[in-house]
Amino acid sequence: MARRTGTRTGGRAGAWQWSRTTRTRSVLLEAAREIFSAKGFADAGVADVVERAGSSVGSLYHHFGGKTELFLALWEDQQAYDEEQAGTAVARARADGEDDPLELFIAGARAFLEGSWQRRDVGVLLLAGDGPPGFDMLRRGRNREWVRQNSALLQAGDSALERLTVSVLTAVIGEARREIVVADSRDEADRLTEATVDLIRRLGG
Repeated sequence: MARRTGTRTGGRAGAWQWSRTTRTRSVLLEAAREIFSAKGFADAGVADVVERAGSSVGSLYHHFGGKTELFLALWEDQQAYDEEQAGTAVARARADGEDDPLELFIAGARAFLEGSWQRRDVGVLLLAGDGPPGFDMLRRGRNREWVRQNSALLQAGDSALERLTVSVLTAVIGEARREIVVADSRDEADRLTEATVDLIRRLGG
């Protein structure tokens, strides 16, 4: 979340200041997405990002604290996007009357994979292994949480077989994302998505 600066204000002036602060943060984050995707984390510099954003080094450090924090903010933004895509699809399926846990899971997985193609530049960056120290540990922790959420959606029990099934299905989606973000075309990405859905149905059934 962006931080407020200066004296406390209210009304239109306060709203304008908050809007401007949010906009600056958004522009810096989009510039980081472009620079990190083009150069990788290690080779990208703060100067590259602020030049692309048309901002200043001071503004970047104010909003993010540095290059590492900027990368992690980009990762968190991607996590939020993934969860919104999947969550919206699951809610829509429920609203349409679907109550089968596997079909709800598939609705979320399909949306997740379609979103992976839409933001494939970020996907390639985050899967490349080129991140700040400690990022792999954060990513493993997020993967464990992803398995937990999928277990709840699938209404899985605590048997060894059910835990294994959820872990395998989650891994299938993760590996499908790896292939989709490097696909040569949207058609290929769509075929990979449908193949993944078919595999989930076989394994989940």
